[in-house]
Amino acid sequence: MEETINAQKEYIVVTGAAGFIGSCLVGYLNQQGLTDLILVDAFGDADKDKNLRGKQYVCKVEREVFFDWLEKHQPRLRFVFHIGARTDTTEFDYSIHEHLNVQYSRKIWDYCTKKRVPLVYASSAATYGAGELGYEDSHAIIPRLHPLNPYGVSKNEFDKWVLQQATHPPFWAGLKFFNVYGPNEYHKARMASVIFHSFNQIKANGEVKLFRSHRPDFKDGQQLRDFVYVKDLLKICYWLMEHQPASAIYNLGTGTARSFEDLAKATFSGLDLAPNIVFIDMPEDIRDKYQYFTEADMRKLRAAGYTEAFYSLEEGVGDYVRNYLAKENYY
Repeated sequence: MEETINAQKEYIVVTGAAGFIGSCLVGYLNQQGLTDLILVDAFGDADKDKNLRGKQYVCKVEREVFFDWLEKHQPRLRFVFHIGARTDTTEFDYSIHEHLNVQYSRKIWDYCTKKRVPLVYASSAATYGAGELGYEDSHAIIPRLHPLNPYGVSKNEFDKWVLQQATHPPFWAGLKFFNVYGPNEYHKARMASVIFHSFNQIKANGEVKLFRSHRPDFKDGQQLRDFVYVKDLLKICYWLMEHQPASAIYNLGTGTARSFEDLAKATFSGLDLAPNIVFIDMPEDIRDKYQYFTEADMRKLRAAGYTEAFYSLEEGVGDYVRNYLAKENYY
């Protein structure tokens, strides 16, 4: 690893690089001709290793030794994408989330500030809680948000901390990812997208199980989320690196909420099958922590200059099912 760092080159860091979004981002950067990449993660999970097969990068650095590694090698960095996080919304031990999502993120921020390196980091729509204050990515409401689980709390704590900092990287953006789906989530088990689980249920039993609604104002299957295809997210991350608009926390969804029933139907459609949906009770451990509606207000990113259209739910799910899940392909 020592010989691989060239003092004349500038490198891009991707944390969480073996995970779902991180590995897709590595692939997308490769497609743009960028291969001087430093990948950071807790490597060693064989299922996640498959996400990086065929991708080009300079080296992999274990997450817990990354800052020592930076001190030793002093690479010139062009940009940092801090995508790595503990994302399990069913993990209720806050200390686990605090270590990775707050303390580690602060160290990334401080390094980028000190070394004058632009930074994009992953926040989450989980910060909005039940949506009592809406889904506008205004900095003013961030201190007043009430996330429903420790994961959301940790993401909001870091956002709050960022907004209190007097010093910051030359450009920074926090991205509140809404419900992201797409290839390279095979390893995520329970935390994989509903599309992934729907596909596997259809293959196994010819049906999709969706949670019943436990609220009278929502019919079964009509719980609404802003589902965003990972390919849109990758384009935005790259656009932010290239254009560096106003530093801010931005929503990253499509701006259009869709129902879980729509999503299940789109999955069947991707397999050229008629829908067969069965409703089941929601597990009690998540019942009172469940978001029934999310929809990204995308005006801030649009005002910053991002003009590309987003995949519709049908387009994104169709591409994901036909070109990845059905063929067991990776991005």
